[in-house]
Amino acid sequence: MKPIQYKSFAIAGAIAGAALLWAGPASAEQRFTDLKHAQWAEDSITYMANRGTVAGYGNGQFKPEGRVTRAQAAAFLVRELYPDQQADKSPTYSDVGTAYPFYREISIAARNGLTGGFPDGTFHPDAPITRAETAALLTRAYELTNGNQSTTGLTDTSTHWAVDPIRTMSSNGLIGGYSDGTFRPNQSVSRAEFAVFMTRVIRFERATAIEAHDWDKLISYMTVSEQVGQMLMPDIRQYNGKVTTTVNAGIKSSLHDQNLGGLIIFDKNIIDAKQLTTLTHDLQAETGDIPLFLSIDQEGGVVKRIPGGTNLPGQMALGATGDATLAEAAGRLTGEELKALGLQLNFAPVLDINSNPDNPIIGMRSFSSNPDLVTKLGLSTIRGLKQAGVIAAVKHFPGHGDTTVDSHLGLPVLNHTRERLDAVELKPFRAAIDNGVEMIMTAHIAFPAVDNDHVTSLKDGSSVPIPTTLSKKVLTGLLRGELGYKGIIISDAFTMEAIADHFGENQSVIRAVQAGVDIILMPQDSAAAHQTLVQAVKNGTIADDTIHASVKRILELKAKYGLFEPQESLSSQLAALSKLIGSDAHRAVEKEIAEKAVTLLASRDGVHPDAIKSGDRVVIAAASEEQAMQLQKQLTQAAGSSLSLKTDIAVIGQAGTNALLDKADYAIVASYQFRNVASQFNWSGTQAVVDFLNSRNKRYSLLSLGNPYETLYVSGIRSSLAVYGKQEPNTAAGIKVLLGQLEPWGVLPVTLEQ
Repeated sequence: MKPIQYKSFAIAGAIAGAALLWAGPASAEQRFTDLKHAQWAEDSITYMANRGTVAGYGNGQFKPEGRVTRAQAAAFLVRELYPDQQADKSPTYSDVGTAYPFYREISIAARNGLTGGFPDGTFHPDAPITRAETAALLTRAYELTNGNQSTTGLTDTSTHWAVDPIRTMSSNGLIGGYSDGTFRPNQSVSRAEFAVFMTRVIRFERATAIEAHDWDKLISYMTVSEQVGQMLMPDIRQYNGKVTTTVNAGIKSSLHDQNLGGLIIFDKNIIDAKQLTTLTHDLQAETGDIPLFLSIDQEGGVVKRIPGGTNLPGQMALGATGDATLAEAAGRLTGEELKALGLQLNFAPVLDINSNPDNPIIGMRSFSSNPDLVTKLGLSTIRGLKQAGVIAAVKHFPGHGDTTVDSHLGLPVLNHTRERLDAVELKPFRAAIDNGVEMIMTAHIAFPAVDNDHVTSLKDGSSVPIPTTLSKKVLTGLLRGELGYKGIIISDAFTMEAIADHFGENQSVIRAVQAGVDIILMPQDSAAAHQTLVQAVKNGTIADDTIHASVKRILELKAKYGLFEPQESLSSQLAALSKLIGSDAHRAVEKEIAEKAVTLLASRDGVHPDAIKSGDRVVIAAASEEQAMQLQKQLTQAAGSSLSLKTDIAVIGQAGTNALLDKADYAIVASYQFRNVASQFNWSGTQAVVDFLNSRNKRYSLLSLGNPYETLYVSGIRSSLAVYGKQEPNTAAGIKVLLGQLEPWGVLPVTLEQ
């Protein structure tokens, strides 16, 4: 930590009392057992111990009533302000030789003007320090100025030599008197009192820095543990084998011991909107003076988290509408619901260009295979989220859309030329940067055209390329250098095998930070990752400046989005939920997107799918009974009583399906392909149903509920619609088109090429 420079001064005044031995550097793991009669100071003692400033005597002993000596006072301040400096070779004072236990601290304190000696060249290191001297020491060391609180009532300080520093401390609420109106300036200070005084000053200075948005100053008061903690964002899905839905002992321990800067929320953490809002409120209440980033994956469509909220039909459905206004509305309503739930950071939108039908992980999470359409809709979504006061973290840089390997399961390598990357993959990211995007998530993908370095895999000893998350050439050279990105870089999850298998977490964490990552998302072991980074900073493996730059970016963004403002009461938050979560206005946008997205994939007349007619017996064949029942329910509701439809359900591939289809007047064949390679998907069941229906000359429609690539792998389709999701808004819109209640307005947003 780079120290702030302070004015020099000499400590003087009456000195009396007994000497006290000292116990060496403090440890954040210390727990003191002798604070029963010093509970008023326990918080401060723990705070200063965790900062590495005070220490105990072993065996859980702190001895809070012991006196603080001049040597110890020097040690306190040096540990806080100049922890990395070395002592002068020659003694400064005649009574503090090089063998004295605190020679280093006293030498550094004298050199930096924190302490002074007596006219005879002595320091009196073992003499106890008084309350007046403590006020003078802290006031000048931290350059405190007078505050606006009343200083009347300290009856024994008006003529004291330390009246000015006592008034300065008092006017800022940092010291107080006794019940009889005295301050007792010449009384010696106990270890408990000194810890309280220092804690108050440090917290005051931190609060002042936060109020002024002076992040360099705040960082100077943050320990290395606090700094690297801001750069970690673990998940909290389970504790002691149980799902985490409240703030439990494990979360409290992680927040405090690792000084975490953020957490990611998953489905397992969520029961309903009220519980989630309570959880996020309680998580923020558990932190100190630096709030948490509370994040979530709410892309819409297949990746959703909001309980009972407006999920939206998904990004590819938006791509089919081609409507930037709807994309902005989608971003805004998503942001409004997330903010109401106490979440400020959304890992969306996806800016990957899904140009490869065999992509097993992106697919309909992408807007399109067209870079221009992805750019247009991506920028609109970002704008909508920002209007709602939620940070958009776009992903997955430099682009995950043309891969055939899921980075959750392996390390994809994209062997495109740099020219191709510029024209396709990088295009939406470049535009987002130019329009002020504030957070970008990295992809665990190797791009040899940018970085062709290799390392030996820990998994099998093979030579593997460096993925973007660990590549300085990509993150610092390309992203920050060439593209001029100034915001936060967050990694994709470190639990993903593209990182975990090949590189080992501890080395990966160091490599990522060295490469330019500001926040490590979901380390497998956050405590180990935290300790790894602390040690890497202390031993110089990671430069202080690197950590400071990342932490400053994090603090600036938290302030920009109001996280340092006082938290709204929980009762107010809960009362507002019903007005926002899944509101009628939001549902209307959801419905409009779904209905405008329905796309004609195949047709006998080139305009409409085969129509359902009044009195038809309709068989709904899907991959699961649950999906078939959902479609049956929606068909019945949309048709009403006027069409007099009869419906049956069937499961593709099961016995008896063809018999039902043979009796049908009309068939809805629901197909769903996602999270696997399309060309390797088992299309035989769908093909068999299509062939059977064609052979019987039945009216039907193949309803594509997932990635809309069926016509590449299933031949002879005579009628088909794509709705880009199997959730209810999407399927309801498709049913309406089949009933002739809507037109298929959507335009296929991906190119159907193998």
